[in-house]
Amino acid sequence: MKKPTIKEIIDFEKSSDMVNHPPHYNQYGIECIDAIKACTGKHFDSYLQGNILKYLWRYDYKNGIEDLKKAQWYLSKLIEIRDDNKS
Repeated sequence: MKKPTIKEIIDFEKSSDMVNHPPHYNQYGIECIDAIKACTGKHFDSYLQGNILKYLWRYDYKNGIEDLKKAQWYLSKLIEIRDDNKS
């Protein structure tokens, strides 16, 4: 059996990471979040806030900890863009 390359291992880890790199949100080399940021412009923070609320609202009924991690991911992204805007 052939030993996997580092790139193959990283690609596999990314494809199985449903919080940071869900494979269904990366088509043709473009991350969905980047396309949404480009489309929403100055309203991108509102999009992030909506997703934070969505995942917090449903976590106990749908995906549990995974939804809390997704809410955390969106909150981290919101903090990142707010922090960038202060500079």
